[in-house]
Amino acid sequence: MMWIQHVDAIDLIVKGLVIGMVVSAPMGPVGVLTVQRTLNKGRWYGFATGLGAAVSDVFYALVTGLGMSFVMEFVERPRNMYVLQLTGAVMLFLFGCYTYRSNPVHAVHPVSGKRGTLFQNGLTGFLVTLSNPLIVFLFVALYARFAFVVPDHPMEMGMGYLAIVAGSLLWWYGLTYSISKVRTRFDMRGVLWLNRIIGIVVMVFSALGFYFTLRGKSLY
Repeated sequence: MMWIQHVDAIDLIVKGLVIGMVVSAPMGPVGVLTVQRTLNKGRWYGFATGLGAAVSDVFYALVTGLGMSFVMEFVERPRNMYVLQLTGAVMLFLFGCYTYRSNPVHAVHPVSGKRGTLFQNGLTGFLVTLSNPLIVFLFVALYARFAFVVPDHPMEMGMGYLAIVAGSLLWWYGLTYSISKVRTRFDMRGVLWLNRIIGIVVMVFSALGFYFTLRGKSLY
């Protein structure tokens, strides 16, 4: 099995975009809050909430990447990388199962009648996401699955981290845009089904990743 012999900046950017979207997609508390604000306050208030979440995500992305960079000598050994990629696939599959089975409606809270400023909405999105440090484990699984961390190439890694932010923002922009277009027909039941679809997609790709790793091939 061939592991990364050189660093391709485009490859890291694509991986970063995927990681950013996967981290943002599940309808946890901040996802539900974004949907609620889009429906009740308007699209840009929902997007500002997602923007705050994206800032928090990149903080945890950097923390996770820094931590993993200290053990890269261990990680870069082919056997260890093989085990880590299998482990990452299993963790992602379990995360997909959890996402599918979870009910985001339980995270619904009454929305304040006051719109507040875009900055205030973004700040609450940031704080809600920051209050969940367990997201680090999701980043670890994704980094292991995609062999994302390459500490000896700071410029390429910087581009990869920016891509994570871009992927997260693309998700929030697309979500708020879509909801604003169908707002009269979209409710919390729609959030539940969206969450289930996301869970299924994550499970399918993680299962494929596990299979291809066992066969000594690369899915991504």
